[in-house]
This record gives sequence, structure tokens and C-alpha cells, in this order.
Amino acid sequence: MKIRVTVWNENRHEKSDPAVAAVYPGGIHGAIAEALSAEPDMTTRTATLDEPSHGLGDPVLSDTDVLVWWGHLAHGEVKDEIVDKVQRRVLEGMGLVVLHSGHMSRPFMRLMGTSCLLRWREAGEKERVWVVEPGHPIADGLPPHFELPHEEMYGERFDIPAPDVTVFISWFAGGNVFRSGCCFTRGKGKIFYFRPGHETFPTYHQKEVRTVIRNAVRWAAPGAGPMMKLGDPEPPLEKI
Repeated sequence: MKIRVTVWNENRHEKSDPAVAAVYPGGIHGAIAEALSAEPDMTTRTATLDEPSHGLGDPVLSDTDVLVWWGHLAHGEVKDEIVDKVQRRVLEGMGLVVLHSGHMSRPFMRLMGTSCLLRWREAGEKERVWVVEPGHPIADGLPPHFELPHEEMYGERFDIPAPDVTVFISWFAGGNVFRSGCCFTRGKGKIFYFRPGHETFPTYHQKEVRTVIRNAVRWAAPGAGPMMKLGDPEPPLEKI
């Protein structure tokens, strides 16, 4: 059975900034979906903020195995009811892959329970991403490290709970370091946060980045365990 992937993007930078539109003419969501749709074990759809229910109504979420999330300018515009629904689906087993500035998205912050704040700098500096757990499936097919020639810097302290596994650590030319690939479990659902992806750089066209996202989708896809339906009552006690 194929993994059903929904790629969500607020799609605001692409509409307001010609430099971003030039890098991602089909939107950041389009570039990511393009990479995933080439995989024989995945089917993809996209959703954006300005669609009804932000493109994440019940029929879409119930038909999604893994939700990939990119946001930046409009975190606060995501409605409470959608945050609630995404959280519930993750607890039930839907995977969630959160990218770059999605660390401040409302679903991610809800699921982390912390501020998710970090240090940052926009200088277009080199980022070197080190694989620190080479046996993890998200690292499959990668070299020991890879470089992004220009990226926004994120630096520690990153105010998140201790990850279950840290797969990648990034070093930046300015000297900062960052836990750039972090795995979590919430309920039955698996969450992966991956740092690269500033909107003005062609990060999501880079081969290694696409490999990470593909691997993360496969890792986060629901397993074969029982479905968790939260809040359902138990059947009446049988008479013995």
C-alpha cells in the first residue's frame, strides 16, 4: 500500500516576494511534492493556508498517512480547530514532518509543549549537516555530511524537549551549531523536525535534502499496530 502524503505550505512568500517565486515557481509545497511524487511507494497532494479549512479538512486528514509542514509568515492564522485536528491525527498515528521555520508552527509547538525558540541569523552562510546516527533510516543513502552553500542560520539553544533521536547536527560558517534533525513520538504518531529550507534559497531542490525528506516520510508513516481512537467509550462490561 502506498504512503499517502499531504504537503502543506502557507504559500505566502511565493505570492509576495518575486525572489522566492523565482526559486519556487510552483511554491515550496510544489517542489517538495514533486520530489515525493516520483517515489513508487508514495502518493502526494498539496494543501495551502488560504484554502477552505487550510486544505486540511477531515476528509484530507483522514486520508493522510504523513503530513509535511512548511510555514513562516502566517503561523498565527492557522485556526484552532485545524491545530486540534492535526494534533489528534498525530496522536492516532499520522506522521508529521516539520520543516525549517515550521518549528514555530502551532501544531508543532502544541505537540512539543515548549516555546520552540532558537537563535537565528540571515547571512546566507554555509551550513554543513553532519549525520550523527548513520544507522537511522532517515540517514539512508546519505554521505557522512553534506553542505548547503547558503542558508539561514539556526543556533542553539533550541527550546524543544529532548528528542528521542537526533539524526543530524548542523554547523554554520559563523560558528553556531544546531540539532537539525530530531525525532519524536507523540501517542502513536512519529514526528521529524528537519532544519534546512529558508525560502530564498533552492534548498528543496538539493539532492541530499530531498533524500532526507523522502526517508523521513517513510520513517514517519504509520505502522501496523492498532489504531488509537482517543476519547471513545469502552463497551459495556460483559456479564460473567
